Amino acid sequence: MKIHNKKIENLIIIGSGPAGLTASIYASRAKINPLVIAGVNWGGQLMNTTEVENFPGFPEGVKGPDLMNKMFEQSKKFGTSFEFDDVVYVDFSKDVKLLRTSSKDFWAKSVIIATGATPRKLEIPGEDEFYGRGVSTCATCDGAFFKDKIVAVVGGGDSAMEEANFLTRFATKVYLIHRRDTFRASPIMQDRVKNNPKIEIILNTEVKEVLGDQVVKSIKVFNKQQNKEFVLEIDGLFLAIGHVPVTGFLKNAITLNERGYIVANNHVETNVDGVFVCGDVEDEEYRQAITASGFGCMAALRAQRWLESKGVKVDSSASSY
Repeated sequence: MKIHNKKIENLIIIGSGPAGLTASIYASRAKINPLVIAGVNWGGQLMNTTEVENFPGFPEGVKGPDLMNKMFEQSKKFGTSFEFDDVVYVDFSKDVKLLRTSSKDFWAKSVIIATGATPRKLEIPGEDEFYGRGVSTCATCDGAFFKDKIVAVVGGGDSAMEEANFLTRFATKVYLIHRRDTFRASPIMQDRVKNNPKIEIILNTEVKEVLGDQVVKSIKVFNKQQNKEFVLEIDGLFLAIGHVPVTGFLKNAITLNERGYIVANNHVETNVDGVFVCGDVEDEEYRQAITASGFGCMAALRAQRWLESKGVKVDSSASSY
């Protein structure tokens, strides 16, 4: 369909992590011919993950990038189109939605937002200055640069445990620093950390400043229990303290909560007719690859029904399992 010589897509999916790619698989099988605006760095957080052990169908585990490549190839197989750019602006005020990337405008009858979340920062002195020069949010990306070095990981969840364990492949010592006295990570991940002789756990402690010259040399930390500040000499600092939803480009186009996550009914229905959501950009509670994929399926099916109600011909039988 075209209006004023502009092609109008039936469905545009913003994002290409487990949620977005699952949505694209369902939508393409239903002959909706979706377009995925995948981002410059496509694939979501799993592209920076080592072993994924809890995604069904992989009893021996699967590397995050391998899983995402399989999803990508499966989506392409059914005819999904891809644009590898980032959406910087949207206008959802009319029946035909406008999506603008850094180089091009797109129009769509319906939209699924699946932009996920990005790693949260500490917001302390030296963090930005030494980002990429000793400060990192991705152990799998940068761990090999710290062979025979001393590093620290900040965080208390499963991601922090995974980062710390992974870094012991390269580093001689890994400090795991957490601001509370207990971890929120799953028991199995905690056990792996506690049983790893290369990892030293430091609880009730906050990182206050990153210090160095050309690269990171140390961090200033404060132990709340001892009410004492001290300097810890390290070569690298890895942040694993949660994520921030990627919603900045929406700019009042859709309802967000106070933390920036998209507000939705039934996890997939936004306040804008014809605009749906799935994955970590909405889900603050579960934040798993499998739940993101599940919500991606739900969003695609809901978009399919919405398009049918608007007279778009789809193949409903493709949603059967």
